[in-house]
Amino acid sequence: MIQPKLNLALLSALALGTAGAQASAPAQKTKKGEPRKPNVVIILADDLGFGDIACNGSFNTIATPNVDRLASQGVQFANAHATASTSTPARYSILTGEYAWRRPGTGIAPGDAAMIVTPEHQTLPEMMQRAGYTTAAVGKWHLGLGDRAGKQDWNGVVTPGLKDIGFDYSYIMAATADRVPCVYIENGKVVGLDLENHPEDSIRVSYDRPFPGEPTGRNNPELLKMHSSHGHDMAIVNGIGRIGYMTGGGKALWVDENIADTITERAVQFIERSVAAQKEAAKTGTEKPFFLYFCTNDVHVPRSPHERFVGKSGMGPRGDAILQFDWSVGRVLEVLDSLGIADNTLVILSSDNGPVVDDGYRDRAVELLGDHKPWGKFRGGKYSIFEAGTRVPAIVRWPKQVPAGRVSDAAASQVDWFASLASLVGQELAEGEAPDSRNHLAVWLGKERKKGRAHVVEHAGTLSITVNDWKYIAPSNGPARNNEVNIELGNSKEPQLYNLAEDMGEKNNLAAQYPERVAELAALLEQVRQNPER
Repeated sequence: MIQPKLNLALLSALALGTAGAQASAPAQKTKKGEPRKPNVVIILADDLGFGDIACNGSFNTIATPNVDRLASQGVQFANAHATASTSTPARYSILTGEYAWRRPGTGIAPGDAAMIVTPEHQTLPEMMQRAGYTTAAVGKWHLGLGDRAGKQDWNGVVTPGLKDIGFDYSYIMAATADRVPCVYIENGKVVGLDLENHPEDSIRVSYDRPFPGEPTGRNNPELLKMHSSHGHDMAIVNGIGRIGYMTGGGKALWVDENIADTITERAVQFIERSVAAQKEAAKTGTEKPFFLYFCTNDVHVPRSPHERFVGKSGMGPRGDAILQFDWSVGRVLEVLDSLGIADNTLVILSSDNGPVVDDGYRDRAVELLGDHKPWGKFRGGKYSIFEAGTRVPAIVRWPKQVPAGRVSDAAASQVDWFASLASLVGQELAEGEAPDSRNHLAVWLGKERKKGRAHVVEHAGTLSITVNDWKYIAPSNGPARNNEVNIELGNSKEPQLYNLAEDMGEKNNLAAQYPERVAELAALLEQVRQNPER
């Protein structure tokens, strides 16, 4: 059904004004010793597609019982979006409440990038700290460290770091598993680096040139246990070629097969410490809720799941990595249950962007995919402006506060987590703080199932805007396809217009048929370009 003409004046007001009346934090009774404000846990997967979880319609091809349990106990979103179709800009928007395309230097970051979310930013964890929360970031980071690219002191304390942008505790991978340095960093220091007894393990990192005498995937393929399909042929760590060069590290180097176990247990330990601190705080009548930003490496390349999961999915390492991600989710839910805090903990699960099957390693992900469709019913994937690039899995659970087993069709964007959580924890946002984030707490808590955002803006080389199922993609000169990963990017020199209600796969460009609608949406997108949303 073709919908009525858009009211541009109304949409412009919505784009530039406040979000209007939204739900505020609901009153609740808590057990003795528990904070009145809920604990908040964000679980952010990496490259997990809309169709990569069973409860989104893939029951016949993948088993994700822990994710499915979360969905059955909370609200599952059918129309939730990351702001970008790649990692760094999507994560930037979550932590700053600002569209990354407004800022230069927010593209996919190398492992030695300087901080992209800087101490000058007003951040989500800082806002949670103001509300009395203890905060932590665990897992993949990929937003840069230090104040100068390529100048980090990997052998000392990397500063500025996450403590300078609002995280009381951090245990992170500097970038991604396919980029050096391949070490964990806890509160600014590399974990397990013993230079006093092993000075030869001093770490050096370069994204410009190899280190003399160090083997590379390009020159020494005989040393690889996993070969690249494109790129990923520089430094060899754990038998896997990476992006970038490094030397040193010794026993501090991670073992890929153990990454999920390592970071998941650090997340669990933070929860356990936080609950112990809550009990101590309760003795003096104070509260100490916690905020955990837990970012898994799964299902990003290189996919090297633990032997517990190898061969279990029937889809090779990518499918096995999905099972491993589901295990990580289950481990977090298990500790919330065992500590008796599940009812007082808001859990948000999502992914940073859409899926990619072959992203640089020959792991037979394409050949073994079978009937599984990581992108679901949508077109494109990671790197793409089409829907599969940013329409991501999203589930929210908060027992007794969020309806159980509900599916929401409301348009939702991760950029709104900042303002929505601020409303939840009773924090007013300052001028310029989270400039594109809007308070849609009612949507994220499942109270509003249909309306949601007046528009959703997506970024992947070009920009798109969607209003009432009408999606406009701005013209661009970029390539139409990324042949290395076999994904349609959606770029075109001509404007594109799709009616997602009738054409979820974005196959029928209606721009020539509805030029007035194209003009309206292009004008609205330009207003968003020129002015922050809030």
